[in-house]
Amino acid sequence: MLKILGRKNSSNVQKVLWCCDELGIAYEREDVGGEFGKNREPAYLALNPNGLVPTIIDDGFALWESNTIIRYLAAKHGSGSLYPADLQARALAERWMDWQLSTIVPAIHPVFWGLVRTPPEERDQAAIAAGRDKLAGVMKILDNQIANADYVAGSAFSVGDIPVGIMTYRWFTFDIEREELPSLKQWYDRLTKRPAFEQHVMIGLT
Repeated sequence: MLKILGRKNSSNVQKVLWCCDELGIAYEREDVGGEFGKNREPAYLALNPNGLVPTIIDDGFALWESNTIIRYLAAKHGSGSLYPADLQARALAERWMDWQLSTIVPAIHPVFWGLVRTPPEERDQAAIAAGRDKLAGVMKILDNQIANADYVAGSAFSVGDIPVGIMTYRWFTFDIEREELPSLKQWYDRLTKRPAFEQHVMIGLT
């Protein structure tokens, strides 16, 4: 059985859990990282030298980097569905996975750390406000994309929706001012109706 090492409140672990449930993959999960520790122990570092989560073990094969993991699982268990068979459709989906890492993560980081991980009396409100403005611009890019399709890579839900969907949950959950982005909201509402998204992503921010 597939084993997932990582705490369930990590956005990167949530990607893998959501993917597994969409594909109907049975798995066992072990709490690693954050308050659970273990990620700096030699046994874990032998699997993942970064000491980050998640790491999966699939029939003795260890793999880390969350977006790579969901590509691997989708290619193995969801080729032609979650992982598009058409090369161009697959490239479009993977493009948004990479965009999540290169564009959303840097924009969302100061907002998340400022509002979620920093006590109110220690918050840098100027940095949070600047981050919010940058994040709003990023979300507008996504809103424009969704205006022309039901999902980020076209008419069907795919691996491309998972990383950006998790970041969009944060956008709609932060206690911040949000612009009206109707296409983004419609897409997000579709995601909230997916049982795996509700179970693994809509659990609050910690």
